[in-house]
Amino acid sequence: MSEKQTPTALIMIFGATGDLAKRKLFPSIYRLFKKGKISSRFAVVGVARRPLTNEEFQQNVKDSVLTFAKESENIDEFISHFYYHSHDVANSTSYIELKDIAENLDQQYELEGNRVFYLAMAPEFFGTIAEHIKSEGLTDTNGYKRLVIEKPFGHSFESAQELNEQIRTAFSEDEIYRIDHYLGKEMVQNIEVIRFANALFEPLWNSRYISNIQVTSSEVLGVEERGRYYETSGALRDMVQNHMLQMVALLAMEPPIRLNTEEIRSEKVRALRSLRWMKKDEVNQYFVRGQYGRGNIGGQEVPAYREEPMVDSQSNTETFVAGKLMIDNFRWAGVPFYIRTGKRMNAKSTKIVVQFKDIPMNLYYKTEEHLNPNLLVIHIQPEEGVTLMLNAKKSGTSMKTTTVKLDFANKSVDRMNTPEAYEKLLYDSMRGDATNFTHWDEVALSWKFVDSISEVWEKETDPTFPNYASGSTGPDCSDELLAKDGNFWWPVDNLDPC
Repeated sequence: MSEKQTPTALIMIFGATGDLAKRKLFPSIYRLFKKGKISSRFAVVGVARRPLTNEEFQQNVKDSVLTFAKESENIDEFISHFYYHSHDVANSTSYIELKDIAENLDQQYELEGNRVFYLAMAPEFFGTIAEHIKSEGLTDTNGYKRLVIEKPFGHSFESAQELNEQIRTAFSEDEIYRIDHYLGKEMVQNIEVIRFANALFEPLWNSRYISNIQVTSSEVLGVEERGRYYETSGALRDMVQNHMLQMVALLAMEPPIRLNTEEIRSEKVRALRSLRWMKKDEVNQYFVRGQYGRGNIGGQEVPAYREEPMVDSQSNTETFVAGKLMIDNFRWAGVPFYIRTGKRMNAKSTKIVVQFKDIPMNLYYKTEEHLNPNLLVIHIQPEEGVTLMLNAKKSGTSMKTTTVKLDFANKSVDRMNTPEAYEKLLYDSMRGDATNFTHWDEVALSWKFVDSISEVWEKETDPTFPNYASGSTGPDCSDELLAKDGNFWWPVDNLDPC
């Protein structure tokens, strides 16, 4: 890739001394630099309250790369592009100083005025920073200007709308890049390719052939040190509103006219608009929740959620959510999309299971042979790959069948060089490709859907918590939700690639 083809920009990271910058952003920028994906004409300004010299900040960046990227090639040259500014987000003078730094680096590195403002800090500062960036002239540039924002984007539809209006005073919608790191994952992006590049699947991708689709995202970790945040969020706002609904939208969307940002976003929005809205008295028929109690994980006893740091001892915050989504359009009429997400589960796994309908007539019924349904499994994390589960004849003289797996896994001999999600998203933000970022219309529809659930749950003051043990597959009510339809959760730990 030539110098002219690689993007060049000044990247300003607000919250540059935080955990996200250390673990994800610095290593991701380094990998882009090492692979030649970004021009040598780039600079990074770290912005945070802590007083640091440029040299101290560069050493922090170096330590981050050595620890998390575990590489050191050209590391000294790389960190020479990093600068630091001790900053007060509410002080106009601090932004004026930041503007002077930006203009000097523009000239030094020939950055053509291109600027990426990455807000890797608490969301209550998003609006304030965006307004100051505009009012103090940091967006007065001949190049592009883009604002990259981490989740959560609001706490409800009303708060998200207020934040959006505040940010839109400084940046237009096409300049706002709302990060959902799941959309940067290789296999989430592969959903489109699996669907739209294979004649084997797209003709079958409808209610005539698919029985149900299950999306699971489970963690073995608890809330750890995030108790204060999680108490105001819970699994519904933390996972369902963004990651889970985004994956459902990609699975349910109609084929776009073209594979570009505008057309893909348009089809995702149409899918979200097709979600069946629930009346208040229907919410608990479609959604259930749970909270983990004590249990055993990896041979160690772990505490209940209510015993975690900074968590109310009588907390009713959910750490598990399962739901049944119905998409009321021609393609998906009658097909349930089941989602579940939880902490302190028995496995760390994010998987999509597409269960196809049974064949019209079982020719093997006389042999008392049970045929398993065909499954398409998309493995998102920790392994990445695709599994197609079919029925085949067992070896021998009988006509008994067995399930066989056809696998592609990135951990196999054919391993792809899978980029870290943040590496991909940072690169896209510099290139101006917003396909894998969430548009305001998607955010608004997701919040409205989730708000209808949280409004009901917040009025129910006495759920029976905790209702599942740490290290389990979740509460019984989750299994009962599917059993009502004659279905069951496919155990994610039994679906791994061979």
